[in-house]
Amino acid sequence: MIAHPSFPVEPWTVRETELHLDKLAQTESVFALANGHLGLRGNLDEGEPYGLPGTYLGGFCELRPMPYAEAGYGYPEEGQTVVNVTNGKIVRLLVEDEPFDLRYGTLVEHERVLDLRAGVLRRSCTWTSPTGRTVRVSSTRLVSFTHRAVAAIEYTVEAVDGSFPVVVQSQLIANEAMPELSSDPRAAAALAAPLVARFSVAHDLRSIMVHSTRESGLRVAAAMDHVVEGPDGTEAHGEAFDDLARVQVTTDLSPGRPLRLVKLLAYGWSAQRSVPALRDQVAAALAGAHHAGWDGLVKAQREYLDDYWARCDVRLEGDAELQQAIRFALFHTLQAGARGEQRAIAAKGLTGPGYDGHTFWDTEMFVLPVLTYTAPHAAADALRWRQSTLGLARERARTLGLLGAAFPWRTIRGEECSGYWPAGTGAFHINADIADAVIRYQSACEDPEFERSAGTELLVETARLWRSLGHHDASGRFRIDGVTGPDEYSAIADNNAYTNLMARRNLRAAADAAERHREVAATLGVDDEEAASWRDAADAMTIPYDAKLGVHPQSDGFTSHEVWDFASCGPDSYPLLLNFPYFDLYRRQVVKQADLVLALHLCGDSFTDEQKARNFAYYEPLTVRDSSLSACTQAVVAAEVGHLELAYDYFAEAALMDLDDLEHNTRDGIHIASVAGTWIAAVAGFGGMRDHGGRLSFRPRLPSALSLLHFRLIYRGRSLSVEIEPELAVYRLVEGEPLELWHHGERVTVARDEPATAPIPPLHAGPTPAQPPGRGPLRRTPSR
Repeated sequence: MIAHPSFPVEPWTVRETELHLDKLAQTESVFALANGHLGLRGNLDEGEPYGLPGTYLGGFCELRPMPYAEAGYGYPEEGQTVVNVTNGKIVRLLVEDEPFDLRYGTLVEHERVLDLRAGVLRRSCTWTSPTGRTVRVSSTRLVSFTHRAVAAIEYTVEAVDGSFPVVVQSQLIANEAMPELSSDPRAAAALAAPLVARFSVAHDLRSIMVHSTRESGLRVAAAMDHVVEGPDGTEAHGEAFDDLARVQVTTDLSPGRPLRLVKLLAYGWSAQRSVPALRDQVAAALAGAHHAGWDGLVKAQREYLDDYWARCDVRLEGDAELQQAIRFALFHTLQAGARGEQRAIAAKGLTGPGYDGHTFWDTEMFVLPVLTYTAPHAAADALRWRQSTLGLARERARTLGLLGAAFPWRTIRGEECSGYWPAGTGAFHINADIADAVIRYQSACEDPEFERSAGTELLVETARLWRSLGHHDASGRFRIDGVTGPDEYSAIADNNAYTNLMARRNLRAAADAAERHREVAATLGVDDEEAASWRDAADAMTIPYDAKLGVHPQSDGFTSHEVWDFASCGPDSYPLLLNFPYFDLYRRQVVKQADLVLALHLCGDSFTDEQKARNFAYYEPLTVRDSSLSACTQAVVAAEVGHLELAYDYFAEAALMDLDDLEHNTRDGIHIASVAGTWIAAVAGFGGMRDHGGRLSFRPRLPSALSLLHFRLIYRGRSLSVEIEPELAVYRLVEGEPLELWHHGERVTVARDEPATAPIPPLHAGPTPAQPPGRGPLRRTPSR
C-alpha cells in the first residue's frame, strides 16, 4: 500500500500534489497516456529522474531466442518482447547552464493531474536552481484519440524573479538506457539497444528518424515539429544524428515574458513499408496535427471523451474514492483499445513493459466485455486481430497434432511465446475465451458483417480444436483431458469444468453459425456431419460433480486432493508461484485465481442458485488471489449469492489495484484486466447484468455503503441507463428502439420516455465464507 496520500480523492482527476521519487515508476504507469496505437508512460518531461522510460506502439516488438536446458517437441523457439521505441516526450531545460533536475536545487511546488474528462496530463512546478534562479514550468501532454498517430505537448517556462538566459532542448531519442529489471517472471525481458538507425533528418524545427529492429525487421518512424513563442530574440534550430534528433530554443526570460513551446509528435511502424514510405507517413501525420493546431487537438480530445462518458459513465454514491477509481479504470480500459485497430491489447496495455507486452486471455475475458458495451468498435477490432492470426493458430494446431486453430497463450504478433507448457500450451481454454468474446459481441452488437467476415470463421476453427482435442469415452461422455484451466496452480488436469463449459458453448455457437451462414461455412469446409459432431460433443460434455460434497470440482478429482497447508504460509510466502515448486501446487487444493467461480459467472445459466452458493462457499477458503484477475470475479459471484459486503471489499481491491499498488508491480504497467474488472464488478456484480443466450438480464443489489449505482451501456444500437438504489431499480432507454430485458426474472420493456421501475427483492444469504489466512480482501470503509 502507498504510505502517503499520493492521490487526493476527486471525481474526475487523479492528482499528485507531492513528488516522491521512490514512487516514480508507479506514477509513470498511473499517468500513462495511450490510445491503443501509441502509448507514452508518464515520465517527467525532462527525462530524468525516471523509474522506467517507455514509449510503445501496439504490436511493435523484437524477437529473442528462447533457450531450453532440454528441448522438447512443439516448444516455441522465439519469444517476442515489446520495444521501447523512440522517445519524443523529452523536453530538457537549462537555466543559466544549470539543468532542470528535481534532484538538485529546491523544488518549491510540484503537481501532476491526470484529467479523465479532457484526456490530458497536466504538470506544474516551481523550482529554484542551485544558483538561485527560480522558474515556473508547466506542461500539458496528450495522446490523441482522434489523430491515431499523434501526441502533443505544450511546454511553458517563465521566470519568477530576475532575468536570465534559458535553453530548451526538445528531443527524439532512440535506444534509451534502461534500468535493470526485476527477476519476477511477470516483468519484461531486457533488450539492449534494439533499434538500428536507418534514416534521420532535421529541417528547421522538424525532425524525422526511422529505425528498424535487429531481429524482427520491423521499421518504426518518429517525427517531431514545433511551434515556438517567446520573447524578442528567441532563436531555435534543429539537428539530427542516428539515435538523437534535437531542437534547441534559446532565449532570455524575465517575469511576464514566458517561453511557450508546442511539440507535435507522430509515430508509425510497419513490417512491409519502406523507409521512405514510413518517413512520408509520419510527415503526413504531422501535417494533420499542424492543421488541427494545439487548441484543435485539445478540443477534439475533450469532445471525444465527452461522447464516451455520456455513453458509459458509472456513477456511485457512498464511496468517493471508488467513484474516482472506476472512472480511472474506464479511462485506462479505453486507452488500451480505442485505436488498437487490429492489434493485440496487451495485459498492460501501452502503459509499461510488464509480461513483455504480451496479450493473454485477459483481453477476451476481462477487457472485451467492457469494450463490447462501451466502445464496441474497439472490441470488434480486437477480435479481427485474432482472426488475422488464424493462419498462425492453424499452424500451431497442426504442430500439436490437432485440427482447427490453437491460439497462443501469450503473444504479440500471433505466434506462441509461452515456454512453459503446463500454463502455456496446456491452457487451451483461451480458444473458448476468444469464442465467448465473439458470441458476446455478436449478441450485444448485432453486427452481421462482422459475423460473416470474422465471427463465423473464429467460431468454426475454435470448435474444430475442441472436437479433436477431446474424445467420447466408453460411456459416451465427451472428455477434454490434460488441460490447464484459469487456476494455474492446477495444471494438466482432466475435464476442467470451466474449460468444458466454455468449450460446450463454443461448439454449439459454431454449429449455429454454420447453419446461419452456409456459404461462409462451405468456404471453410464445414458440412452437416461436422456441425452435427460439434453438437454431439457439446451435448455429451463432461461436467465434473462431487455428489458427496454437493459441489463441482474444478477438474476431475480436485476435491480429493490434499488441502494446501495455508496455516504455515506467512505474508512473505505469497505469491506462491515465487516461493514453492509448481509440483507441490499442482497436487493440492489451492487456487491461484477464480476458476470454477469464474464459470459460475460466465456460464451461470449452467448452475442453479443453490449450486452457485455452495460452490462459492467451497472455493473461497482455497483461493489465494495470486493474480490481479481474481478479485473482480469473486466480487461478481459474491454479490450474486448475497455476500454483498464481501463483494464490496473485492470490488475495492480490483478498483484500487494500481492506484494503491496492491500487487507492488504497477511499476511495470497498469493491470488492464483488473481495471476493466472494476466495471465488471460494478455492472455484473452489483448491477447483476448477464447476457446469456442473447437475453439481457439484471439482478441488482447494493452493499450497505452504496446508496446509488448508475451506469449506462450500449446494447444492440441502443443506449440504456440503469439506476439502482437499495430497494428499487430504474431502467431508461436513452436512445434507440424499445428494448426487452429481465429484472430478477421478470420481463420488462423500456422505451424512450417510458422508464421502467422495479423493486429489488430481498436475498437471505448463508454465512459469509472465510478466505485463506491473510488472503482475504481488505475490509472496505468509505472513509478510508
